[in-house]
Amino acid sequence: MLTMPTTSANPSSNGHRPAGETSEARIAKALAHPLRARILQRLGERVASPGDLAVELGAPLGVVSYHVRMLRDYDCVELVRTEPRRGALQHFYKATARPNLDEEQWRTLPSGLRRELTDETISELVSDLAAAADAGHLQDPEIVLKRTPLELDERGFKKLNRLLARTLDQALAIAAESAERRNNGAETFPTEVGILHFKRAEPAAK
Repeated sequence: MLTMPTTSANPSSNGHRPAGETSEARIAKALAHPLRARILQRLGERVASPGDLAVELGAPLGVVSYHVRMLRDYDCVELVRTEPRRGALQHFYKATARPNLDEEQWRTLPSGLRRELTDETISELVSDLAAAADAGHLQDPEIVLKRTPLELDERGFKKLNRLLARTLDQALAIAAESAERRNNGAETFPTEVGILHFKRAEPAAK
């Protein structure tokens, strides 16, 4: 399952994708930058302009506009409308792809791309954990931090993967609800969900 990878990827300069590229690979590449992933999540919650997103995400307008164009090249967002604002024409977009890949979509990716995105996702997660620790957020009494080694058969492994996928769907729905409340004046703050479920290495023989 892919949530928020960070490695940089570029579409072809003419906006066309490589022949034979799957939709899963396209979405994975579109998400292969943290800001693009955040933009896509926001545009899945509501229609917004690059200017709106720049203010909300605390990023330069030029950078946000660039990544919105990349998402459009990857067919992950579409233009909904334009409005004149302060002497310029504002473009408003909405998401046409979800900000994650499910288990079946992830499995169809080329192995090299899976490896690259996995490495970068884990690296970004570790980096975010370190930054949260430096800021003192890991001392929050409401933090959820669990580690549970399991022994599963193949059926149990897949069943747990499906449960975690539903959990992520529910997390995104909760984020969308928070976005609605934010539009009505509620204060929000950044959090992060990292879902890891993997087959452990066999212990080395003594």
